[in-house]
Amino acid sequence: MKKIISILLSLLVCIHFAFAQPPSSSIKQWQDQKFSMFIHFGGIYSVLGGVWDGKPVTRGLSEQIQAHAGIYSDTYANLAKNFNPINWNADSIALLAKAAGMRSVVLTSKHHDGFCMFKTETTDFNVVDATPFNRDVVKEMSEACKRHGLRFGLYFSLIDWHYPQASPISSHNSDYITPEHHEYNKKQVTELLSNYGTISELWFDMGSQSPEQSKELYQFVHRLQPDCMVSSRLGNDQGDFAVMGDNQYPDYSIGVPWQSPASFFDETWGYRSWQKRGSKDEKYKEKLESLIRVISRGGNYLLNIGPKGDGSVVGFEKDVLLKIGAWLHKNAEAVYGTTADPFFTPFKWGNITAKPNKLYLFVTSVPADGLITLPGLEGRISNVSVLGEQQSLSFKQATDAAVITLPAGFDSEKQIKVIAVDVAEGYKVQPVHILSSSYDHIKLNEHNAYNYYSSSGIDYNSNYQSTVKQSWTIKPKHKGKYQPAIQYTDEEKGSIIDLNVNNVTTTLKLDSDRKMKYKPDTAKIKWGPLYITGPYSAGLGGLNGSADKIDISEPFTKDTDKSWRSVNEYKNGQLIDLPAGMDNAYYILQNINAGKDLIYAQVKVTSGDGIIVLLNGRQLLINNNPGKAASVSHVIGLDLMPGNNQLLIKVFNNFKKNIPFALTHSIPQNIYVKDLEPLTFEANELYPVSLKLHDPASPHQTLKLPNLEIWFAKK
Repeated sequence: MKKIISILLSLLVCIHFAFAQPPSSSIKQWQDQKFSMFIHFGGIYSVLGGVWDGKPVTRGLSEQIQAHAGIYSDTYANLAKNFNPINWNADSIALLAKAAGMRSVVLTSKHHDGFCMFKTETTDFNVVDATPFNRDVVKEMSEACKRHGLRFGLYFSLIDWHYPQASPISSHNSDYITPEHHEYNKKQVTELLSNYGTISELWFDMGSQSPEQSKELYQFVHRLQPDCMVSSRLGNDQGDFAVMGDNQYPDYSIGVPWQSPASFFDETWGYRSWQKRGSKDEKYKEKLESLIRVISRGGNYLLNIGPKGDGSVVGFEKDVLLKIGAWLHKNAEAVYGTTADPFFTPFKWGNITAKPNKLYLFVTSVPADGLITLPGLEGRISNVSVLGEQQSLSFKQATDAAVITLPAGFDSEKQIKVIAVDVAEGYKVQPVHILSSSYDHIKLNEHNAYNYYSSSGIDYNSNYQSTVKQSWTIKPKHKGKYQPAIQYTDEEKGSIIDLNVNNVTTTLKLDSDRKMKYKPDTAKIKWGPLYITGPYSAGLGGLNGSADKIDISEPFTKDTDKSWRSVNEYKNGQLIDLPAGMDNAYYILQNINAGKDLIYAQVKVTSGDGIIVLLNGRQLLINNNPGKAASVSHVIGLDLMPGNNQLLIKVFNNFKKNIPFALTHSIPQNIYVKDLEPLTFEANELYPVSLKLHDPASPHQTLKLPNLEIWFAKK
């Protein structure tokens, strides 16, 4: 009997995890939206419109006016009695979104103030029970979207300033989610996913959950609605799509489904009555170009409106959206049903989307010579034309590029034009960066890889750009058998990776492999004194100053009060505690002299929450501490150049009152080699190589393989 129960439990676990991620068809349907409407509409902050006590509140975002104006909780709650949006019409909002070319709507069901825009049994602080309006806004918007063929998603704030058992209002919004608050959130999520039909995405925001809370809520959503896409702001690397920073438009390749949330004005998302709105034409061009940049990188663009307290849409925002919609109507072919730019280089003249037999060139800046060059394009071009116009454009093709000549008077300033390039039998794009060696030995590592990124982190403030995949293209100069091998260190030991060579994937565990005989000439390495500066207000990603050729006699930043100071008493490997608050960072610098030769050496770096390690300005490692362990150590390989080298380490804190730190250079210098099966390569042919983690805990999890190298040596 016990055995039968055990089998049943195992089956339940399998079923449980089978629903943990939406099916690929649902992911594709979400990605195909391209352009969506975000709506920040709240029963109190929309009425206030950024004004308190008759004065504009200029600090912070207007939807967070309760915190920024210091309004007492009971005073703020009583303002719900003033919410009666007589001009709210969900059908007109849905029709506006449709006219703007948007495919879905994401409405704020509850923002940080805790006021629910839906009928809930968890609190009477909601739009039905606490206001004279007495109507369920979420229900009306859901039904309107269904009537007009739009998908419907919901924003849900994980923090709640009205719930008594929640953490109090903070300055950073990464508030701890108490166990009681977590259960409260689950009850409200249950209502939202049970009472309002199909929800295309659940857009969680802010708060700092434990890994267990994030994972439980992620799986909880998919048990209720398996096709619902979850945003990565759920935290702890959970989520089906990565959310960029507010109004962030990345210029790099992203290896997961992603979205860029944007507001009309960086200063606010909720309605602000005194907002200076400027020129509609300039705002239209700004938002249209942002949309183009996002879709050309393969992402979705989520553009926000902030209705007034009476429920009406701001005329400025409506007019801009309708103008974008008119442009999209003309150029829809280049937006919907397309994939990301297939080229491996950015273009100053604009951006590209693609279909199997067609390329679409969005010309936002006309080149001075009137020529658009597409490098490495393989495939016969049959026609080049401007969408919506009858005129064909002249072009020339060579083996390594195609060149299109823009006609005289071609102007993208008043109206962005799209050039359609028909490639009759399909196309290929050669990578720009091809690796080869005249010595029949090719070495691949993270520094010569083409990287695909995501967004990783415990919460919003500890987010950083994670690397989820690395790829290379190799070009052997001679035909024959090549011996592939993977070199790694104790940092990578135990990792399981998927290595793809020429479209054949092999799963490999980096463990129990032969040790390389290596002993660095430590006598030729001189470790200089340690210098430190900080603390600085910071997130995990990025640096407060420049990492290039640091001068310790000058401050690291413009903050002249924080100079570099020598840690004279520091001993190799000594663990020290640096006092720090939330979102604080220190920088530690060590000059290393390697004499006259190139020397490889390994060091161990110990830190607390987050860390970035750079050598001579080049990043070697970025990582955080999702399990919130007391400290975490990393083994880092240093390719020391002859002469002086600068090792810069950023240590970051987001959950403790201090940052533990240690730097140790007297560690075992272990290097392991995994020999793989020989491969036969043809001379001067191109072979793709890629690397990613095998079955990672999350698609956003960073590789964390800083010392790994892949070799191809001719036998």
